[in-house]
Amino acid sequence: MKRLRCDQTPAWAALQGHFDARGRAFDLRQAFARDAGRFDDFSQDAPHIFADLSKNLIDTDTQTLLLALAQQCGLAQHRDAMFAGAPINRTEQRAVMHFLLRKPLVAQEEQAQPAIEKVADLTPELARVHATLEAMLAYAELVRSDAAITDIVNIGIGGSDLGPQMAVLALAEFATAGKRLHFVSNIDGDELAGVLGPLQPGKTLFLIASKTFTTLETMTNAHSAKRWFEARGGVDIARHFAALTTNVAAANSFGITTTFGFWDWVGGRYSLWSAIGLPLAIAIGADGFRAFLAGAHAMDAHFRTAELARNLPVRLGLLDVWYRNFHGLASRSVAPYSSALRRWPAYLQQLEMESNGKRVDEDGRPLPFETSPVVWGEPGTNGQHAYFQMLHQGTSVVPVEFVAVRQAARSPNDLPGHHAKLLANVLAQAQALMRGKEDAGGHQAFPGNRPSTFLLLDKLTPASLGALIALQEHRVFVSGAIWGVNSFDQWGVELGKVLARDIEPRLHSGDVAGLDGSTAGLLQRLRG
Repeated sequence: MKRLRCDQTPAWAALQGHFDARGRAFDLRQAFARDAGRFDDFSQDAPHIFADLSKNLIDTDTQTLLLALAQQCGLAQHRDAMFAGAPINRTEQRAVMHFLLRKPLVAQEEQAQPAIEKVADLTPELARVHATLEAMLAYAELVRSDAAITDIVNIGIGGSDLGPQMAVLALAEFATAGKRLHFVSNIDGDELAGVLGPLQPGKTLFLIASKTFTTLETMTNAHSAKRWFEARGGVDIARHFAALTTNVAAANSFGITTTFGFWDWVGGRYSLWSAIGLPLAIAIGADGFRAFLAGAHAMDAHFRTAELARNLPVRLGLLDVWYRNFHGLASRSVAPYSSALRRWPAYLQQLEMESNGKRVDEDGRPLPFETSPVVWGEPGTNGQHAYFQMLHQGTSVVPVEFVAVRQAARSPNDLPGHHAKLLANVLAQAQALMRGKEDAGGHQAFPGNRPSTFLLLDKLTPASLGALIALQEHRVFVSGAIWGVNSFDQWGVELGKVLARDIEPRLHSGDVAGLDGSTAGLLQRLRG
């Protein structure tokens, strides 16, 4: 279905008029003073997550116009096409079906939900998904029960590293005892050497995560790990190495016989739900991993069926468009007030900026407006003592997305008082950004009226983490659909890879023919 790009719709012009008339001068403090029900109107429950959007620079008219924009851009139809298996990744002619990885074989709750247009029968594909899932989970349980294996080293990069690493750290409370998980992604040998240093070959399992089994960084690290394993007396590569790949022949040539594959319709940054999630399955077990998938599936159902006005991924994605294209805000800071979620900002950086960091629409036409914001952040309260100075008093307005967890991961009796202080800080920071402070001297003045979103989990569990990740996936889908970009390709990562293959032999030969002056000069410097 041909969809209208956002700037071609009547709602886009109406939003610009609304912004000029009221949005530019919108004041949150006045909005709360005028409307005692603002919190209720701009907050909502979604599966496993409560979201407070009331401290954002929007009113009911803004929301109405944004929803009209979504309707005129065909957002619901584009969403339904994805869930029906249509090839919405047009530049690669692929379906986008990461949602299928967490869909149960029998979903009773969906029988009463609105039917989506059928463009493909997904039943056979779903059966293959579950066959692979069951095999992967059985292997995870085997590793968990093997007392001889104490260390698991996941070697991957991008989506094969950021997702599993983030999730394993986030769910450490649920991890089995006696297993240490390590993650290696950087081609810098210091990272791999630092991980391997204290390990023993006979007690270590390596997971090589590369869809094609050709990724430069991953395969360089994999071959170095294999040499380390053999040089230190390791035997039985087949027992101590497994591969998460579709290139079974290449894995076999490496010496690996245990492989788990996935599909072309799974992008790397959406692959945590597939065999790429094996490290998480080993950490939290088969039941924990199934709960993780169930949490994501619950958010899928919400995104697919909830009316747009009460659809949390839709509301967040439209809010991103409002800030990026009308307020001109270039970034968003992510502040998880949970040490367990310390890799959450890094995970979101790939998810959002690799998906929507595009300068042309899906037809290849240059865009006359901005797309993905820069996503960055640190866990609280660390960020408060680093960059929050700029958030409160800097010249740039940066929307902040707070993530808080109501219940402490471990018993509060272990370290009494900590969690209450953590929650007090996250509430206070959101309040301070909005409220501000006057100071005649200027140095202690806080302008206030700085927007934030507050996402609250009752407890950080496999299910709630699954829902939180799926929420962000669908939010990125929404903003990308409005902008008319293909959120599911990533051609921007390719050029540097191609040039690196040309430059590497030059570092050995010293040949600088055809290079620009800067690259040639730097290459000669690096050669010493």
